[in-house]
Amino acid sequence: MYRIDIGIDLGSSNIGIYMRDKGIVIHQPSVLAYEKKTKKIIAVGNKAKKMMGKTTDAVIVEQPVRNGVISEYQLAERMIKAFVKNAIKRRRIWGRPNVCVTIPVGITEVERRAVEDAVVRTGAREIFLLESPIAAALGTGIDIMETRGHMIVNIGGGTTEIAIISSGDIAFGTSLRIGGDDMDEALTRYVRKKYNMEMGKLSAEDAKMEVGTVVTRKADLSCEIKGKDLMNGLPVKIELTANETVEAFSDVMNTISQEIAKIIEEATPELVSDISHEGIFLSGGGAMIHGMDQYLSKLTDIPCHMAEEPMNVVANGAGLAGEYIQISDDGK
Repeated sequence: MYRIDIGIDLGSSNIGIYMRDKGIVIHQPSVLAYEKKTKKIIAVGNKAKKMMGKTTDAVIVEQPVRNGVISEYQLAERMIKAFVKNAIKRRRIWGRPNVCVTIPVGITEVERRAVEDAVVRTGAREIFLLESPIAAALGTGIDIMETRGHMIVNIGGGTTEIAIISSGDIAFGTSLRIGGDDMDEALTRYVRKKYNMEMGKLSAEDAKMEVGTVVTRKADLSCEIKGKDLMNGLPVKIELTANETVEAFSDVMNTISQEIAKIIEEATPELVSDISHEGIFLSGGGAMIHGMDQYLSKLTDIPCHMAEEPMNVVANGAGLAGEYIQISDDGK
């Protein structure tokens, strides 16, 4: 079995780090704040995220990973280095670690190289790139090497990974550059259009997590949202109901559901038969929105199963990928 010391889920919204013999040691927002003039990093993770929309022009808060790929190379490198350094402090590793990093399905060689280059500067000895659906399957406990079809839908902040896995590889799959962050933006647009109110990114995310749903609730819920009146600029607050979010999220969900249906349609009858029996496995923070399993089950007529700790399965899978990497290398 190949030894993986650190597994990294390099997500657009959050970064998860798995440490050998320790499990998940870091799960924080993929955000950093730095001084515009000196480029000095002020904060990363939770502390940086709390600064969003609340800084002066002298401080910039940035998400250097967008839609699952690095958009700001130098910032991403510094952010990853800060997180990895923090992780290593929690578990002493002698020598340079072997690191496995997850990537979206189908990214370009340039995008792959950007991830490798950013991680190698953390002091890694060897770097392995693993597609997120494979990592999600491993983290869920699926035996991906068996000749049976398994379907994974991993809904992250910036990407949605849809894949059918069999015999240790992705038989059919795609990566949509759309996810939970797009739901936040959709909710912001909905509130702006219906209530003539501007709400912040963090407020939209909080509302999504508190009352967001993709299926109509029989017993509706509501939450209070504070923002700025677009007519006069004064503070205003509204009550947003859960069932309103169904409409707000509809375009995002239509895009995701169409791609899921497309992948199933492309698959062979044998793989579809396996999936019908096994069900679809859901992971990622976006999958945790109320009704996601019901919505996709109704769409596909296939049972959907939510992974335990859905936000951690990809990082877990990256950390547990040693045996898979050994088998893959042996097969080359």
